[in-house]
Amino acid sequence: MSEFEITREDGETKGRYVLIHDGAEAELTYSILSPQTRIADHTGVPDAMRGTGAGQALVKRLVEDARAEGWKIVPLCPFVNAQRAMHPEWADAFNV
Repeated sequence: MSEFEITREDGETKGRYVLIHDGAEAELTYSILSPQTRIADHTGVPDAMRGTGAGQALVKRLVEDARAEGWKIVPLCPFVNAQRAMHPEWADAFNV
């Protein structure tokens, strides 16, 4: 996962993480509920990137940013919620 470069785009009410690898783009989108809360609402990984760890890398970056900036993640996206369940060490970054 460490070989991926992930960028973050923030708007006033929405944002996304973008991972581009071999010309394909994966993303994790979120809604900004408040300064303390982001709702992870969608993770999209194209077929060409499936099995590469791209989706998990996006969630890991989301968790890292939540911890660093002091906000919590509401895992509305089923993929993000599944990753949360598989990584109990990330529990402090989530509001469930």
